[in-house]
Amino acid sequence: MPSVAVKLYSVFFKFLLKHRLQNRIQTQPDEYDPFGVTSRPEETIAAPNPLFDDGVATKDIHIDPFTSLSIRIFLPESALNPPELSVKSRVRRSDLNSGSPAQSDSVRPSPNGSPLYPSRRNSYGNAAVLNTLKAEPRRNSYGFSNDVEGLNLMAGVGAGVYRGYSPANSAKNSRKLPVILQFHGGGWVSGSNDSVANDCFCRRIAKLCDVIVLAVGYRLAPENRYPAAFEDGLKVLNWLGKQANLANLSMGSTAGGGTEFKKSDHRHIVDTFGASMVEPWLAAHGDPSRCVLLGVSCGANIADYVARKAVEAGKLLDPVKVVAQVLMYPFFIGSVPTHSEIKLANSYFYDKAMCMLAWKLFLPEEEFSLDHPAANPLIPDREPPLKLMPPTLTVVAEHDWMRDRAIAYSEALRKVNVDAPVMEYKDAVHEFATLDMLLKTPQAQACAEDVAIWVKKYISLRGHEFSY
Repeated sequence: MPSVAVKLYSVFFKFLLKHRLQNRIQTQPDEYDPFGVTSRPEETIAAPNPLFDDGVATKDIHIDPFTSLSIRIFLPESALNPPELSVKSRVRRSDLNSGSPAQSDSVRPSPNGSPLYPSRRNSYGNAAVLNTLKAEPRRNSYGFSNDVEGLNLMAGVGAGVYRGYSPANSAKNSRKLPVILQFHGGGWVSGSNDSVANDCFCRRIAKLCDVIVLAVGYRLAPENRYPAAFEDGLKVLNWLGKQANLANLSMGSTAGGGTEFKKSDHRHIVDTFGASMVEPWLAAHGDPSRCVLLGVSCGANIADYVARKAVEAGKLLDPVKVVAQVLMYPFFIGSVPTHSEIKLANSYFYDKAMCMLAWKLFLPEEEFSLDHPAANPLIPDREPPLKLMPPTLTVVAEHDWMRDRAIAYSEALRKVNVDAPVMEYKDAVHEFATLDMLLKTPQAQACAEDVAIWVKKYISLRGHEFSY
């Protein structure tokens, strides 16, 4: 059973949440603001930090001029470090720099004269050997150059912080990392991508998975009801594709396989799309062909919707490819109650009565139904067919009333041969791995590590080293 502290905090949490939901029902706006809101005054916000003080740099971007849609980018410091050099070569760094005959066959000079390091570490984040020799960090290689100084300034990157986009040498000096789109929880009406809890969780995922995380600040209800949050999720996926294509346009290819910045292309793109069109961190370090969707609670409903739209779009999303999704205790419901919805209706933190209020605030009155496509993933004839869905990991908690429907959805995916394992955590409650009070518990840490192991099966360049 959960600890006494968790039980007491749950009572306090539900009291505050019920009060807030009832207030929002009473003060619903007559006309919905298309710009919307993405956070509430009660949320404790973590400021963005462009430095790598704890191994991950963050920055906020408002990506839609017509709405409040925003993202927070989490860039792990590993993107700046060259691959590790195995101690087996027994070569001193001074020998490598001087081109001494002491260097072994396992370390060969690259065409530009610099040592060619092994291309990757163990796919699960640990060094492949017990002892490794790390090269010096190369942060300075991302500084201003004459060709790109204007682009860096337009991107809002100043002196003394990370300067991430130097097209002339980004292909040589940076690592291309997979991208995770993360959708926070909060029952449609609360939560934010820049809250302290979500910031901490995304930092943990970025470091464990060795990926760039894009935390989506979608519009909240009741100011913006369905399908606003779902549309925002899809907009970010399309924006990611646009970023990848614009980055390719602003970098011309050379006969030697390198990259060369073309001023004419850059000027044309600036004139067409505006000064802030290319996000430098993604252009230099993101690999959208290895994209994973990760949703928490109601964010899992958004992730599943975006995955379906990605399947329907197919090659229209190129170069973005959704290779997997992670649904953490999804916010599913239905008109025919499951065993857990009956037995655990008064469960911790988010009980069924509270969630019903949230659904009433999210779904338009004329569309309200517990079998709405946004609420119930098991309604018949849902498009596209389940067999086309990407590999899907589902995380559930023992004391969560929504667990049975999430498990049933996973079983339906497995019946059509989709890789769809379920991770169930004993003595756990809804949002046990993402709620502010529970983030630092061993169970939350273990859950993040388990998710990272499964995700790396699909984002690894080798792929499929391990499976469940």
